[in-house]
Parts: sequence; structure tokens; C-alpha cells
Amino acid sequence: MIARRNTLGLGAISKWLSDASLTKKAYLNAIAATLDYGARLVVGLVINPFMVAGLGDYLYGVLQILGRLVLYMSAASGRPTQALKWTIAHQQASVDYEAKRRNVGSALVIWLLFMPILAALGAVLVWIAPSWLNTPAELVWIVRLAAAIMAVDLILTSLADLPQSVLQGENLGYKRMGVSTLIVFVAGGGFTALALYFKTGLIGVVAADLGYTLLAGAFFLHIVRRVVPWFGIARPSRSEVRTFFGLSGWFLIWRLLNQLMMASDVVVLGKLGSVEAVTTYTLTKYTPETLVSLVAVVVFGIAPGLGGVIGSGNLQKAARIRGEIMLGTWLIATVIGSTTLLLNRSFVQLWVGSQHYAGGLPSLLIMLMATQLVLIRNDSNVIDLTLELRQKVLIGAVSVALSLACAGVLLSVFDLGIAGLCLGFIAGRAILSLAYPWLVGRSLKISLAGQLKSALRPALVMVLFFVLAQIAGDAWTVDTWLGLVLVAGVTVVIIAFLSFFGGLSGQQRGRVRERMRMALRPAAPGGAD
Repeated sequence: MIARRNTLGLGAISKWLSDASLTKKAYLNAIAATLDYGARLVVGLVINPFMVAGLGDYLYGVLQILGRLVLYMSAASGRPTQALKWTIAHQQASVDYEAKRRNVGSALVIWLLFMPILAALGAVLVWIAPSWLNTPAELVWIVRLAAAIMAVDLILTSLADLPQSVLQGENLGYKRMGVSTLIVFVAGGGFTALALYFKTGLIGVVAADLGYTLLAGAFFLHIVRRVVPWFGIARPSRSEVRTFFGLSGWFLIWRLLNQLMMASDVVVLGKLGSVEAVTTYTLTKYTPETLVSLVAVVVFGIAPGLGGVIGSGNLQKAARIRGEIMLGTWLIATVIGSTTLLLNRSFVQLWVGSQHYAGGLPSLLIMLMATQLVLIRNDSNVIDLTLELRQKVLIGAVSVALSLACAGVLLSVFDLGIAGLCLGFIAGRAILSLAYPWLVGRSLKISLAGQLKSALRPALVMVLFFVLAQIAGDAWTVDTWLGLVLVAGVTVVIIAFLSFFGGLSGQQRGRVRERMRMALRPAAPGGAD
């Protein structure tokens, strides 16, 4: 009898984990992405205080700035991984496996073409980094060697990510579930911990990242060979390489703009403020940015499935799924954002010390900036799935220029510090908050006016909860980690209830409930919900 019950239990679990439907695949991908992201979050929470203590404020700030500069360089990789991922996602229903293998071959050709450019940019970074960072003479060789290792890591990352791009494009990202999370702990956290334990300094920390890249690349190559039967490399024609190069070119430009949009805040603050201010800023925004970005990670996991719907031409279904993604994003961001603002001061105080907390207004603006970016990136992903990137990139360029100009003026002229930096980027990105929904609406046949009308109530509720949470968070603090966890748990439940019933209309609540039911019940074989 016991054996029979166990068999039935395992059968139920196996049936629930069935990947026969689009909804089930989407949620399994989201779970896998969340596990990996959660692992990186835990590793960061544990490792960062030791890095601050082991490296000191200056070298920790150097690590942050070099990381942003290397991200800028990544635009010069040609973005073959992104072009491959979204091309495979768009062609998900195709059984022309030879064409897919030629896509992999095209991506490899693009990587080879851009590798010398990355190497040259890495050499420039190695040369200019010490003067850019006003490095003391005794630390110049350390900064240069660290920059060189990070440049090599970037070059190899572009190659190592190709198998992962195929896996995600085929909407099979969940196949790595569990093992990739373990790799994050063992390699991502373990290598860095060893580097700090043996006091290898900045060089050891960046070398640990390189080791993680190599191990993760080998793992994804093994997985994709096992679960994607057609995977391989075929020689593409010149016309196919040219087409792929054109698509990669737009992804390349977007990558540069995206990094300017996401990472230039630290560089601008370091240049117009101070390296020490960068340390305070990055530690204060660590939790808001990390937790809210969890939403983006989940959406990235779901997006390839939406690509298959768009590629099949079912625009009505694609519009419905996109709407549900935006609702889910808003709900999670509101709950996580409000809880984070309530407890961020306490968290930073317990984590690295109250001297690294930037203050109430900067914290609120950091959260608003992070949430705005997550919503923008949702629609950015939808546009990528259409493979029509030109207007997205051009509008993005205008937004980046405006963001940098506004932030620069508020920092250098008005001396508003971190608050001015955040206000500048929020203002510059505002055009994307309107333009990208318009582009998505044009592709999926939904009006911008209808989108704005449905978003008004949720937006007002989110801002209200954020402001109230920040006021409460500045009025009192939690003095123990256990108290922090308990308060966070209670707050999540309360805010989730209030957000769901206060921020969503009856129709919107019904859509969220229905999608949750579809995710939790066993999928019907051959389903495509």
C-alpha cells in the first residue's frame, strides 16, 4: 500500500512537471531562472561583505566600475548569442534542422569576426584604467591585470553562451534546472570565497569569475547536446552570414545602448562624484535592484515561448500573453519593491554597516528607477521576438543620450548626488516607457491608449505603496536577521493581498487567477495553452 501511494505521488509530480503545454514550459523556465537568480542573490549577499572588507572601499569601487566598463565592451562582441537565441525562438515550430544548425554556424562566424575587436578594446581598457580611476602608483599593475582578466572573460563568455542560447531559444531552458543552480553556488560563490580566503585580492576575485564562465559553458554544452537532438554546427552560406550579421548588428548596437542605460549610472557617479560614493550607491541599491530584477529574469525565461506564438502569426494570443506578463511583473515588483523599501535601511545596516546606506529619498528613487527599467525591458524583449529592432534601437539611443545629459547636469551643476543621478535616468527613460508599448502595440495590434488606461490604476497603487513603505522604513529599523526575515514574510503577504485586490481590476484579477490555475494543473498532452 505504501509503495503504491509513493508511486502515485511520483506519478502526480511527473505529470505536473509535464512540458506538453506552452504555459507549463513557461512556468518551468521561470522556476529554473528563479532558482539560478536566487542562487546568485544568496552568493552576492554572503560574498559582498567579505569583498568590501577584503578589498577595501577603493578596490571594491574599482571592481564595480571595471565591471561596467567591460559591459560596455560586450557590445563589440557582435551579440551572436542574442541573435541566435531570438532567431531560434522565432523559428521554434520549424523542422528545418539543417537551417538551425547553419544559424549556429553563423553565430560562431560572427564571434570569430568580432574577437579581434574585443581583444583590441580590452588592451585599451588595460592601458587607460589606472588613469581613469586615479589609481595610486602601487596599485596600477593590479588594476591593469584585473582589467586584462576581465577582458579575456568577456571574450570567452561570448563563446560559452552559444549553447545556452540554443537551449533558451528552443524554450527548453528548464532542462538545466537544479544543476546550473549548484554551479552558481560551487563555482560562482565558491571560487570567489577561495580567492578571498587566500587573500588573492582583486586579481583572485576576477580570476574566480573567469573560472565560473568556463565551467558554466562546459555544462550548457553538455545539456544542449543531450536535450536538443538537432544541435550541431553547419557551414552557413555567405548570404546567411550577411543576414545574421545584420541582425547581430542591431543587437550589437542595442547591447551598447542597454549597457549605457543599465550600467552608466555607476560610471557617471564615479566620474562626477567619487569612487567611494559608488560603493555607497551600489550597496544601497543592491537589494532593490537585485530583487526587482528577479522579475526580468522570470520574463526572460518565459519570452522564448512567446516567440513561438509570434512566429506562428497568432497575434491575438501573443497580445494576451504579453498583457499577462505585464500584470505579473507589476504585481511581483510592487510586492518585492514595497517590502524592500520598508527593510532596506535595516538590511544595509545589518549587512555592511549604516555608513553605506544612501538615505531615504535616494532609496525610493533607486527602487522607482529599477522598476521602470524592468517594465521597459519586458517590452524590449517582445520587440526582440519580432526580429524588428531598428526603431527600438533608434529610440533607445535618444533615451540614453537624454538620461546621461540629465544625470550629468543634476550631478555636476545642481550637486544632487545619488538622488540627482536617479532622477536624471528616470527622466531619460520616460520616453521608452511610452515608445516601447507603442511599438509592441503596433506589432500585436493593441492600442497605446488602451494600454495606458489599464496601467493607470496599478501605477498609482505601486507609487503609493512605495512611498508609504519608504516613510515607514526610515522611521524604524529591525536589529536582527531573524526579525528582518519575519517582518519581510509578513509584509510580503500583506502587500500581495492589498496589491492584488487594490491595484487590479476584476477582469485583471481573473486573468491572473486563470493563468495560475493553468500552471498548477497537469498539462494535457499536446496542449498549447
